[in-house]
Amino acid sequence: MCDLRHTRRMGGDQEPSSQNMTLRFFGATHTVTGSKYLLSIGKRRILVDAGIFQGDKQWRRRNWDPFPHPPNDITDILITHAHMDHVGYLPVLVKAGFSGTIWATPGTIRLSEIVLRDAGYLQVMETRAAQRGGYSKHSDPKPLYTPADVEVTLGMFRSVDYGSPLELGDGIVATWIRAGHILGSASIHVQTPGSSVLFSGDLGRPHPPVLKQRSKPPAADWIVMESTYGDREHIEPDISHQTMAAAICGTVERGGHILIPAFAIDRTEAVLAVITELIRSKRIPSIPVFVDSPMGLNALDVYRDLSLEELKEDITVDDFLGIPQLTEARTADDSKRINTFRHSCIIVSSSGMLEGGRVLHHLERILPGTEHCIIITGYQAHGTRGRALIDGARNLKIRGRYIPVRAQVVQDREFSAHADASELIDWLSEFSRQPQTVFLTHGEDRARDVFAQRVTTELGWNVAVPNYNEIVLLTRPS
Repeated sequence: MCDLRHTRRMGGDQEPSSQNMTLRFFGATHTVTGSKYLLSIGKRRILVDAGIFQGDKQWRRRNWDPFPHPPNDITDILITHAHMDHVGYLPVLVKAGFSGTIWATPGTIRLSEIVLRDAGYLQVMETRAAQRGGYSKHSDPKPLYTPADVEVTLGMFRSVDYGSPLELGDGIVATWIRAGHILGSASIHVQTPGSSVLFSGDLGRPHPPVLKQRSKPPAADWIVMESTYGDREHIEPDISHQTMAAAICGTVERGGHILIPAFAIDRTEAVLAVITELIRSKRIPSIPVFVDSPMGLNALDVYRDLSLEELKEDITVDDFLGIPQLTEARTADDSKRINTFRHSCIIVSSSGMLEGGRVLHHLERILPGTEHCIIITGYQAHGTRGRALIDGARNLKIRGRYIPVRAQVVQDREFSAHADASELIDWLSEFSRQPQTVFLTHGEDRARDVFAQRVTTELGWNVAVPNYNEIVLLTRPS
């Protein structure tokens, strides 16, 4: 492994000269969120992903800082997929002056409409709640952006298909490669007359449970690669989702409620598919299931519309919804009524890291009760409530109050939509030639460093670990 002292580099505040191709890292460095990478090619400024920071406060604060590069100087934004840590910052850039084009696959555009509209609404609602409750440190708290800002942003999206080269002008060509992470997800290959760089985005597992598998990556001179699970391997259990099945059965015996926080995009569908199969195979009792995630329900419509292009041949939307006692909680009143349900039930609600949305009022009710259970189904970033729960927190701060944790907390690790360390190595091994450098991003420090060592040891490749606001020169040696 090497750091950027072993590559040609410039200081964080030095602008590149017009003849050089440079890459600047505005996020996902030393953290798993906030993906933003700026390519400067001559006079062109191309941003790859525009994610919001989540988790630790030191990173969340950066969402409010002025963007380090003038947004009105950015010509295009290329999006890998529709998770908030890759698209959630877009309305901020538009508010600040970006007026170019946002390019993404059809699936990413459809899902971005859902997540960004929800984010704009939640920004306003949480600001109002902080104003009423008086728990903000600001005397007059403001939302990061509003629903109106989101609508302007959505009008700037344009669609690109997998594998179809997009000419951006000045000899720059971008191609989206299927990544198998969530619906619409892609790696993005950017070519210029003199070089090429591949942005992995978030990589799915080789054989995802619902989606078509990822495609073989094209060769590139430089690779910007995620390392979320760079220090771990996914468990391959003898019995599929035994942890979830056992937790549900035990909670039903106690007469409690099972809360499953799930990312609205892809994870809700995967959780429903597993519950459907567990009921069909009689591994859990057939109890009421509430889907309290308007985003997740809206996403189901996208899966239905794009099933031929995105889903595996043996998967249909019926596999998500084949639950005898399924209730869709689409309105706020529907959500509140779940609190009065007196029998055992399963509540699938967003958000996956317990950072906002309807899951919070379920947590407030369920956490103090020993009869209840919370099943964590995905990666939990440092600083999130989900991470605190799996690390054994005795209480959680929710809307200004500390709620005691007495409910059972379990983690089902089989739901990950991220490739593990060996699967990431396998992806790199598919390249037809060695790149100049692999830049590792989108990983916590230990995961990134462990994976960097594996790439160096097993492949013998040059690995660099960028810092926030780092600029590197992407030029082949003469």
